[in-house]
Amino acid sequence: MAVKTWQSDMVTIKVDYDKCKGHGDCADSCPAEVYEIDNDKAVPVNINDCVECCTCVEVCPEGAIDHSACE
Repeated sequence: MAVKTWQSDMVTIKVDYDKCKGHGDCADSCPAEVYEIDNDKAVPVNINDCVECCTCVEVCPEGAIDHSACE
């Protein structure tokens, strides 16, 4: 399982690259524009801007995103 982890002072975001299909729902829905799609995978490039709304977790059709604020 290829799980990538990103951390900021406030949150930890994990993306399971085996599950992520690069649909872009997370990037399109995130109000803080945390995500970009790079090589067909979600990448939280602006993790420090995260507002902990959990939209990314809710809209991912593959269930590939694990967010520390959304457990």
